[in-house]
Amino acid sequence: MALALVTGGTAGIGHAFAVELASRGWDLALVARDSARLERVAEELRTRSGNKVETITADLAVRADMLRVADRLECTESPIEMLINNAGFGIHASLLDKDFSIQEKALDVMCLSVLVLSGAAGRAMSARGHGSIINIGSSSGIITTGNYSAVKAWVNTYTEGLANELRGTGVSVTAVLPGWVHTEFHERAGINASKLPDVVWLQADDIAREALDDNSRGKVISVPSKRWNAAYLIGRHLPRSAIRSLSRKLSNSRKS
Repeated sequence: MALALVTGGTAGIGHAFAVELASRGWDLALVARDSARLERVAEELRTRSGNKVETITADLAVRADMLRVADRLECTESPIEMLINNAGFGIHASLLDKDFSIQEKALDVMCLSVLVLSGAAGRAMSARGHGSIINIGSSSGIITTGNYSAVKAWVNTYTEGLANELRGTGVSVTAVLPGWVHTEFHERAGINASKLPDVVWLQADDIAREALDDNSRGKVISVPSKRWNAAYLIGRHLPRSAIRSLSRKLSNSRKS
């Protein structure tokens, strides 16, 4: 069976990808920081699907851990046929905070590791002439809500650039741009999302299914759901002054 590596595969969107891939017959390599939770999720998936599930305990903010995952992606034994760069977290911090440690960690986990792991996967997959790379960006990347928007704008653009470089190699590259998703993401970040209407919310399993289907069709940008796809298209054409105004209102509504 083909093997997919999922970072942040024990919760939220990453876990939804793992479940969906297992249901489609994929073996898995799950990457996460919490080894106990990682082993628990892996065993649940093995029991449910009967597929092989490899575990890699790693903190992608730690350079040595990140490089260890990159080495696994380039390993020729039991090669990785799909990479899901999902690991990430919300940033509930001001750009003016003197302590920039959380911002630095965000760049390490959601930018640098995406660059390094995608590069490793791209080299290995293009040499074999086939493979898939899916990077979890965000529709937040087209607005201006602090460093999270900046980070995800980088992921979105980087993925398009990677798709250009790998065009014609047999490697399919997709950036997934979800909107608001029902996971533990916002609670963990201390983000107040209680004022958001029901219509903006998506389910993680729907995102995983649609993203995998879009990747198999060769789509570079995957925006799950018709309503968020419409919002994305509108956002791409609004004046930047309007985007900044909308972003200020959204940021104010999320303050605890």
